[in-house]
Amino acid sequence: MINLRRSNERGGGDYGWLQTQHTFSFDQYNDPRFMGFRSLRVINEDHVAPGEGFPTHPHRDMEIITYVLEGALEHKDSLGTGSVIHPGDGQRMSAGRGIRHSERNASTTDPVHLLQIWIMPDRAGHEPSYEQKTFSEEEKRGKLRQIAGPDGKDGSVTIHQDARLYVALLSPGQQVTHDLAKGRYAWLQVAKGEIEVNGKTMHQGDGAAISDEQKLAIKGTAEAEVLLFDLA
Repeated sequence: MINLRRSNERGGGDYGWLQTQHTFSFDQYNDPRFMGFRSLRVINEDHVAPGEGFPTHPHRDMEIITYVLEGALEHKDSLGTGSVIHPGDGQRMSAGRGIRHSERNASTTDPVHLLQIWIMPDRAGHEPSYEQKTFSEEEKRGKLRQIAGPDGKDGSVTIHQDARLYVALLSPGQQVTHDLAKGRYAWLQVAKGEIEVNGKTMHQGDGAAISDEQKLAIKGTAEAEVLLFDLA
C-alpha cells in the first residue's frame, strides 16, 4: 500500500527570511492525520534567506538529521561543535538528555535549501552527540546509498533508532529497487525532480507512506533526488 502525501497538502508558511513546508504536524501547523509515520516525526523543507537562520534553541530526546540540497548551513551547538553542512553531507545530532544549537545560512548572498528531519529515539536519555560525514555524488548516482542508520553501516552516521535513511540520485529512466523485510515500513520523500514508485508518479515535495509492499521500484522520470526511510 502506497499512500501519497502531496506537496501542496503540506503545512508551513512564508516568514520572509524563512519559507517552510511541513510534511507532518509541526509548531503551529496541526493535522491529526499527519503526526508522523512510525518513528519518523518531522520532515520540514526550508528555504533560508542569506545571512538568516534559527537562533540558539534547545532540543532533547530526538535524532535530528539535516540534509542540505543547495547552499550551505552553519551549525553551532553546546557540545562545542562548529561546522558547515554542504550538499552531499549527512549530519546527525542526537539531542539526548538535552542540547542547544543554532543554524544559520552560511552565505550572505545565496539562499540555502534544506530538509530538517526528526526521528524519535529508541529511548530517552541518550548522551548528546554530533556526527557529520560527506557522501559523494558518485556514491548516490543510480543507487540507494545509506547515509544514516543504527549500525553505522557502510560509513553512515549512527542514530539511536531502528531506522535507515537512503539517498539516491536518478537520471530519467534510471531505476533503483529496495526490498522491504516483513514487518518493515517505508517513507519516500522526493527532494528534487520527479519519479515513479511502483508505478505511482511523485513530484518534488511529495511523500509516500508505504506498508505491505515487498519490493519498491523507484524510477526517475526527470532528474531526481529521493530520500527513502526504512522503518520498524
